[in-house]
Parts: sequence; C-alpha cells; structure tokens
Amino acid sequence: MGVAGLRTPGQAGVSGGAVDIEYQDLASPQFKANPYPFYARLRAESPVHRMKQSFWLPTVWVVSRYADVLAVLKDDRFSNDFTSKMPWTPRSTRALTHTMLNRDPPDHTRLRALVNKAFTPRVVEAMRTRVQALCNDLLDAAEARGGVGLVRDYALPVPLTIISELLGVPREDRQQFAGWSKKVAAGTSGNLVDLLLGQPALFRSVRYLRKLIARRREEPGDDLVTALVEAEEAGDRLSEDELVGMVALLLLAGYETTINLVAVGTLTLVQHPAERARLLAEADLVEPAVEELLRYTSPADIAAFRIAREDVTVAGTAIPRGAIVLCALSSANRDERQFPDPDRLDLGRDPNRHLAFGGGPHFCVGAPLARLEGQIALSTLFRRFPNLRLGVPAESLRWRRALIFRGLDELPIELGT
Repeated sequence: MGVAGLRTPGQAGVSGGAVDIEYQDLASPQFKANPYPFYARLRAESPVHRMKQSFWLPTVWVVSRYADVLAVLKDDRFSNDFTSKMPWTPRSTRALTHTMLNRDPPDHTRLRALVNKAFTPRVVEAMRTRVQALCNDLLDAAEARGGVGLVRDYALPVPLTIISELLGVPREDRQQFAGWSKKVAAGTSGNLVDLLLGQPALFRSVRYLRKLIARRREEPGDDLVTALVEAEEAGDRLSEDELVGMVALLLLAGYETTINLVAVGTLTLVQHPAERARLLAEADLVEPAVEELLRYTSPADIAAFRIAREDVTVAGTAIPRGAIVLCALSSANRDERQFPDPDRLDLGRDPNRHLAFGGGPHFCVGAPLARLEGQIALSTLFRRFPNLRLGVPAESLRWRRALIFRGLDELPIELGT
C-alpha cells in the first residue's frame, strides 16, 4: 500500500490534509521520499502508535516524539535482542544476529568494548588525510566524465573504502559485498518478497566473511578483523558467530549512514540554495552544517528494533510485554517540542541535539567516523563544484526500499564546471 496524501519531495505540506495513519508501509520508496507529514500527524495525535506492517512485523508500536524516543532508547525495560521474533532465520545465516546491535548488557558491553578503540575521535582524526585524498581522487574522475552518479561514484566509495581498509577487506571484494548488503538491507523491510530476495545475499555474505576471518587467522594483518580474531584467541570470549556478526555489522553500519548523509545531504543543499551559499561563504560552518543535515535528513529513519521486556507505559500508551517497538528517529529529529521551526534547514542551528545516531547504550559507535567523512565529502564536493545541479527532476528520484535506512538509489549530478 502506498502513502496516502503525501506529496513528492519538491512539494510542501500534505495533499488535502489527509495522511492515513492506520497503515503505512514504512519501508516503501514512496514513504521514504517524504515521511514527515505522517510523522507530524503521529506526534500530534498518536505519539505511540500501534500499526500493522507485514509478515514478521505484523504489529509494531511506533514512538514518534523526541523525548519518548530518547527515553525508550535509554530504558533497559526494552531489549535489543529480537532473535525470538525471527525463529525462521536459517542456521547458516544466524551468525548475523550475533552482533552488538541486537545484544543487551553484559554481552553488548563486552562486544562494544572490543571495537570502541577503533573509533575514538583521536583514531578517526588520524584518517582525515586519507579521506580527503580519496574524495579528491573520486572527484577528479567525476570531473573527467563531466557528470556523476553521486551514490555510485562518490557517496558509496568514500565510506566503503575507508571501512574496508580499516577492517582489511580486499579491494577486489568491496563492491561485491556492498551489493549484497544493499539486498540484505532491503530484506529488513518486513515484506516476505523482500526477505526471500535477500536470502541469497545473506548466504553469500556469511560465507564470504567466514573465509575472510579464516584467512586472517592464517595471515594476520594490520587491520580490525585481525585484531578481533586475536582478541578472541586472547580469551575475550568472542565466538565464531560473534566474529562474523561483528564484522558484518561494522561493514554495513560503517558506510550506510554516510552514503545517505552525503547523497541526501547533497540533494538537500541543492534544494536550499541560500543555505548552500551560506556553507560556501562561511568556512567554520562545516561541522554544524553536517549536524543539521544529519538532523534534517535522518540517514537512519528508524532505530534498531526494541522488544518490551515487560508491560510498559510510554506517553500514556500501554505497550505489552513482547511488543516490537520502532523508535522513529526521523520524527524525533523534526519534533517541534525539541527543535524550533524543525522543518526549516538551518546550517548554523544551535543547540542541535539530534538523534541521528540513536541514543543510550547503543549510540552509534561509528559516529565520529561518519561525521568526519560527511564533513570532508560534502565540503569538498561543493567547494570544488559550487554550481553543481541535479541531472534529473527531483520528483523522478528513486528512494531505496528499506525499513531502517533512508536513502536514494542514485542521485544523478551535473557538475556545472
């Protein structure tokens, strides 16, 4: 089912004032194009809203207000372990559920401690030169062509290259893994067809990661996969399945947010010429600009699922034990109770305590890296090509089908050199 009453991204408001809140396919491309009227109505009328999705998400509770979303993300009465809701997961791919994203303390604490040191601000800052050189090289190639598919040629290669180098994924395997990951992400939509179409990619991903880990056992390198293997062998109780799940999570989460930040951030700046000119004119605006783009575009639309451990009341609504709760980050980041004039793009917004990276114990471990990549990729792109423009009408852009992420399939750009 489509999203009733929503207009295209180039249009403001809600057609006829009608938004169907009884059912929305939260993973559909039509919804991802403009989820904000739906979320605005939820915040106003039903801030904790029970609704049906499909297949393994038959009923969910969508939490839409900033304060409530943050409270749920911090509340240990909600569990991240949703494996009980996925009894049909094949044994061969079950390792992908052994990640810190869907584990609770103490397992979550133990797993997170193993990778925290790889993403500290100091370590990430040391990557600045490499990220800048990579952006320069990619834009050199784009200039030679005269145009660019921004996702394929820039927004994807930057974070995919960096996280792959960090983990030790060979260059020749990176695009293949990215293709699998895209299909896996689409398979989380809750739709049976998407799930089935994603299964071959799941099998191939797990098989590939097991081989990569085995290779690092035999031929250690100066990379994070080797460090994780050695941590396991040092007695940190990282099982084989946990190793596979950890590497898969770091690869996927290591570039998905940045892809969407750079691509949708570029679209947003093109559609807001005054703020784009402001970014070019004010050299010290890059960091707050990226924070505002994170808030305004919400590269992750919905946080990882939470399961109520017990009966819980949120914003006056009773959520029963075992219920699946979706925290709508896109909605929280547009909540008028938290952000003055939330639908206005303001690159200098301060304060800007957005929830683009979640909150609580599961706050995104890769946030410092995503911020650095976004700052360098966007500032380099617009300073080098200040006259860039869309290569197609905005209403013809295709949005990806996925529940958690919000991103574009592609963004054709004319560089305007």
